[in-house]
Amino acid sequence: MFQYHHHIFICINQRPPGHPKGDCASKQSRDVFKKFQEETEKRQLWETVAVSGSSCLGPCGMGPTVVVYPEGIWYGKVSVKDVEEIMDQHVLGGKPVERLLLSNLIPKEG
Repeated sequence: MFQYHHHIFICINQRPPGHPKGDCASKQSRDVFKKFQEETEKRQLWETVAVSGSSCLGPCGMGPTVVVYPEGIWYGKVSVKDVEEIMDQHVLGGKPVERLLLSNLIPKEG
């Protein structure tokens, strides 16, 4: 039986073209999902890291959106080139990637 230490959710939701909310799939989130799967396999982490595609996670304008549990860390605007950094720094190193934190990407009011 697997004992997952991390569960990574990647929004792969797709809406009809022109939908006002947009979607993560049109921002290459399916490629991000595939890269997370590849990195998990390459690092032989399949027994401790689960990778799942998800329907809409909410912040469509900040997609592709990725959430890493158990910490509940939300990332936004994640690209394929960011996946290795998230795996190295967060999943293996325990330190979230600050520049991709959703909370840091949302404009501050004031």
